[in-house]
Amino acid sequence: MKHSEPPSIESCSKLFLVGKNSRGNWVVQDQDRLCGGLFVDRAQALRFAMFENGRHPESVIMVPGVFELDTSRKPEAVQNPPLNTDAPRERRVA
Repeated sequence: MKHSEPPSIESCSKLFLVGKNSRGNWVVQDQDRLCGGLFVDRAQALRFAMFENGRHPESVIMVPGVFELDTSRKPEAVQNPPLNTDAPRERRVA
């Protein structure tokens, strides 16, 4: 039987942090603070984290103490590629 190594965290999807906030709600947030939510119970929080990270339990980290949902980070805007001004332009005839 061939021995295989467990997948490393780097090869898996994003890390998800799971913990309780100061109001007793369960918080889930990815490492980039772009995806997450508040949950009433631990089971739902873990279910969400597992679904979002492609079912990689090694990529879910339980945070001790108070863990607040951080919504201050804005996703970076997708930049449009520069237009090729030398390319022929589409011409519509009505």
